[in-house]
Amino acid sequence: MSDQTVAFFDSTFEEALALTREAREYLTNRDPGERKEMSPGDRMAMSCETMRLTSRLTQIMAWLMVQKAVHAGEMTREEARAPEFRLSGKAVCEETSPPVEGVTLQPRLNELLDRSHRLYERVARLDAMQERSSRPALQE
Repeated sequence: MSDQTVAFFDSTFEEALALTREAREYLTNRDPGERKEMSPGDRMAMSCETMRLTSRLTQIMAWLMVQKAVHAGEMTREEARAPEFRLSGKAVCEETSPPVEGVTLQPRLNELLDRSHRLYERVARLDAMQERSSRPALQE
C-alpha cells in the first residue's frame, strides 16, 4: 500500500472521527428551548434527521474501522469484502430529503447532515471500488 493511499485513508478517518465528535457535541448540547419553539412536524423531522445523521456516521465509522484492521494486518482484504463488513444502510443514509415536506431544520443540523452525506457518498464510492477490484476480469 502506498504512502499516498495511507495518507488518504488517514485523512478520511480523521475527518469522519471529527464529524462524529461534532455531531455528538451538537446532539448533546443543543438548546433544549429550541425544540419548544418548533412545530410538531419540525420536531418529528428533527428526530428522524438526527437518527439519519447517527446512522450515517455509524456506518462510515464501522467501514473505516474494518479498513483500518486491514491496513494493520488484523484481517485480510478478502475478509473485509464479506457482506457483513461492507458499507450498509444505503436506504436511510443516501436519502437527503426530510420525511416530512415543508419542515424547517436548524442550520447546524442541516450542515452536519450535508457533511455526513458527502462523506457517506465518498465512502460508498470507496466501498464500490473495493467490490469491483475483487471481481475477476472479464475474458473476451
